[in-house]
Amino acid sequence: MLTSEQVQEVLTSTEADRIERTRSVTNNDKFREAICSFSNDMPGHGKPGYLLIGVEDDGSLSPGFIATDEIQMQFASYRDDGQILPQPMLSVFKQPHPSGGEFLVVEVQPSDLPPVRYRGRIHIRVGPRKATASESEERRLLERRSTHFRTYDVTPCLDSTLDDLDLDVFVSSYRRKAIDPEVIKENGRELVLQLAALHFYNLKRNCPTNAGYIVFGKDVLGRFPGSYVQYVKFAGDTLGSDVVESRVFKGNLLELMWTVSRFIASSFTEKPVFHSGLQERVIWDYPPEAMRELLVNAVLHRDYQSNSPVRFYLYPDRIEIQNTGGLYGDVSRENFPTVTDYRNPVLAEVLLVMKYANRYGRGISRAQQLLAENGNRPAEFEIGSNYIKVTVFKHPER
Repeated sequence: MLTSEQVQEVLTSTEADRIERTRSVTNNDKFREAICSFSNDMPGHGKPGYLLIGVEDDGSLSPGFIATDEIQMQFASYRDDGQILPQPMLSVFKQPHPSGGEFLVVEVQPSDLPPVRYRGRIHIRVGPRKATASESEERRLLERRSTHFRTYDVTPCLDSTLDDLDLDVFVSSYRRKAIDPEVIKENGRELVLQLAALHFYNLKRNCPTNAGYIVFGKDVLGRFPGSYVQYVKFAGDTLGSDVVESRVFKGNLLELMWTVSRFIASSFTEKPVFHSGLQERVIWDYPPEAMRELLVNAVLHRDYQSNSPVRFYLYPDRIEIQNTGGLYGDVSRENFPTVTDYRNPVLAEVLLVMKYANRYGRGISRAQQLLAENGNRPAEFEIGSNYIKVTVFKHPER
């Protein structure tokens, strides 16, 4: 909630680069562009921007506007739907209007990881001017990025060089999905600046970031020895049982996710079962999409400073997936998994861009839903001080 003084300020202020008022609730592109521009904070105010819903240009309440829970949820969803990257920091709340009634406030904090994009474009505003960032403006946003390197994946990967990255993969696979093709065509930015704008290169240290190396490195294991997935199939129900099959999935993050996704898609079996009359339904021993969600979650949230791999162990009655790195940031035993924080926010952005993840913070809940729909019991989580293990139980009829 805003104080009465803050309400008066946002309703009447002429500070156009921090405040936008609108009566519309349907112009999704306009709203996301505003959130993106507030996140970039081009003027460098260091203060939140405000999108006011149901408010006229003169600060009065829009006739007939009702701040419903549905509208509030609509605007709150812009934080997690993966269309604004990196994930914006915003809150949405109803606010009493001095004349009576309520309006909706979307409060957007300046990003720690600018530049922020919507649909591959860097939206900014300076006073009344709204635009996509020029090359010089993009450089200013890059230089403003936190000097304390908020997370490990955005930290410079010292002693590495541009030659350590597979730039063909960046150009042919990732860039065309992350950046609007028209922007690439129009601006002519050099490749290093394009990498830096996506948090893969540190211009000040003149080297790739850890994320850049993890995603595009030619020898990822040489730099991050634990960045692989270890698959083991056991004959019995303990680690001491005979090993039936073992595999190692490795490579840069894009290669790793491609091979793991293909493996998941082909590893589980289905069979039809009759459930009423002549109708039948298909059940899986383990629903593939649920397993993919949980494995993606483990790869994303692992601690890349550890030499221990992500473990994917298949027993006759269950699957165990374990990653190094315990709970992170705002996540605690009490609020897990309803609250999400990111040890590796740049890698989270990569997985969203490449469609290995659909939304922020939904992997576990989606996996549980898929398990329930298939008839499996809920997955169980074991949270250690430096690891998280999830156990998925085989369908009782398989």
